[in-house]
Amino acid sequence: MPPFKDEHILVIAPGSQTTLAQLGLPESFTPAQLRVSTRMFPAEKKGEWEPIKIRERKITKYKQDVAPDPIDGDTAMAGTDGQTNDADAADEEEGSYFEEDPTVEEGAVYPIREGRVVDWSCLFALMTHIYNTLSPPFHTPILIITQPAWTAQDHEIITQFFFEKFKTPAFCLMDSALAVCYAYGASTATVIDIGYEKCDITAVNDFLINDAGRGTALTGCGGESMTQRLLELLSTKGFARDMCEQLKRSGICEVLPSGTPMPGEAEAEEPNVNPAAAASAGANAAGLKGRGSVGDSAAALRVGASSADAGDEAQDGEGEDNEGVLDVATIVASGKTSEFLARKEKEKAEKAEKAAAKKAAQEAANAPKPTKLPNAKRMTASFQYTERRPLEEINQNGKRPLQNGNENGEVAPKRPKTPEPQDLNETGASEPISTSTAQTSGQQNGESTALIRRDVEVGVERFQAATGGILDQVADAVHRCILSVPEVGRRGDFWDNLIIVGNGSRVRGCKEALVAKLHSKYLISPSSATIFTSELPSNFTTPVATGANTPQPQSHMSNSHHGPGVNPLLAAAVTASNPGGLAPPSQHQHLAAQLQMQQYHQQHQHSGHGQTPTSIKLMKMPEYFPEWKDAGIEEAAFLGAQVAAKV
Repeated sequence: MPPFKDEHILVIAPGSQTTLAQLGLPESFTPAQLRVSTRMFPAEKKGEWEPIKIRERKITKYKQDVAPDPIDGDTAMAGTDGQTNDADAADEEEGSYFEEDPTVEEGAVYPIREGRVVDWSCLFALMTHIYNTLSPPFHTPILIITQPAWTAQDHEIITQFFFEKFKTPAFCLMDSALAVCYAYGASTATVIDIGYEKCDITAVNDFLINDAGRGTALTGCGGESMTQRLLELLSTKGFARDMCEQLKRSGICEVLPSGTPMPGEAEAEEPNVNPAAAASAGANAAGLKGRGSVGDSAAALRVGASSADAGDEAQDGEGEDNEGVLDVATIVASGKTSEFLARKEKEKAEKAEKAAAKKAAQEAANAPKPTKLPNAKRMTASFQYTERRPLEEINQNGKRPLQNGNENGEVAPKRPKTPEPQDLNETGASEPISTSTAQTSGQQNGESTALIRRDVEVGVERFQAATGGILDQVADAVHRCILSVPEVGRRGDFWDNLIIVGNGSRVRGCKEALVAKLHSKYLISPSSATIFTSELPSNFTTPVATGANTPQPQSHMSNSHHGPGVNPLLAAAVTASNPGGLAPPSQHQHLAAQLQMQQYHQQHQHSGHGQTPTSIKLMKMPEYFPEWKDAGIEEAAFLGAQVAAKV
């Protein structure tokens, strides 16, 4: 293969909603420099496509004729006889022009649905648009990230298109799951790719994809399914699909692990109190109340004595302060008695103020500070919803006018049910918008629309986006995929190297909830390997969850008194627990020989426990790509494509 410069390599990763592309490989790999929507619009000519919606707008132009100046002060009067002036109508001209509207999705065609190509003509037009946008040189090698659902025929069609259309000197197709393994630097892993409308589960063994049992394009468990679930729960509260989509993308939408109580459920449950302790505590309280007066009198006496002592100490303190300080004779002789008393009263008042301020400061310091509850413990939370509205609904102040106002902008007075906010403008609008955003959108798009932002409050429904069996379906597919690995001894490596990617997994807590679901359904504890240990002979090794002590069938045991279907473990346990039974001595010797042979096999052969895992772990993405820390690991396939193109 001839060498190519890094700045000439073109990497394209088409997806169901977004296509990533980049020309050139930087020294430190960065996220894609070009992100376009995977959609095209039919052009005016049949068979052609446009990347942006182009619509025709009609305008009316008027001809302005310069009238001659009146002569001798005469004034020209037109239309005074009440008849229609046909000349004005003749001066009108109708014209039209075409404009681009990037915000409109009406009529858009998506060539990839659920990971499969459904419109090749549209996909080819999208690839041509990306190629022309990046404008690579003539000798440009191209690397395409393919979807797991693409067939060999699909690979042939897209390869033929790139060679014939762009005359590329080198072309490569790379599976997205394999690209993710390149990004993580893992040769063996289980890749879970949660996309827009589907989910792909792939087992990669030594950089080779295991096609048997591969979960390809599993429907009903992608990001769109979470949006539809939110819409199902919140449709009765007036939520539309766009609102549910923005709610899913916000920070308050969270997927809680299975078994986590919803906010409000933990408070509603009564605490589990020991009945005996409660009864004894109640009896003691009742007994104290019944015994009554002696204890109460003693307590009252103690309180009274302490208060009396405190009063005496206060009086003594005042006496000590007064002793040796006031010389009455000297004060009277000086003739400034009134001034002295006024000064003393002022000092006393200042001391009282300082004591009160100090007490208030101590109370403020000891007061419990309000703590901000985490999102998972709040009953309700708000997110900012952005919607596009026509400019006819927005006045000059950037507010939405009321529908019951008159033509002068005055609103009929109503009986207020609750106190109204004071920050409303004179039109009475309560939903502000960004004026600059409204003006910019109107100038760029040519449309009389603007963006309105408002806060929307949501209850516990925001935690139920992944309910309805979405996580169960993904967990079952992961279990089937790993069980299909032919090397039983290496299945544990696939459970310990789980990789969850895809923009559908960006929902807060989605990865953690999926791992918790796998733990609850398929994980076995290593301590469970000691079951039935007490029923085995003392000289027999304890079976463990790895299956290392599983007896191996032997061919020289045909002379045993037991049939070939008898479990040697059961026979050994029965014989050890009943040494005086009917078993002949030869059987004990035979079982001892079998145990020695089993220990020999354990030293030379190992059989991994592949049915159920003893540990399930998520792989951590390498941290030597600082540019990808902020972008997230959900698009790790594009990073892996850059690594593969580099090496």
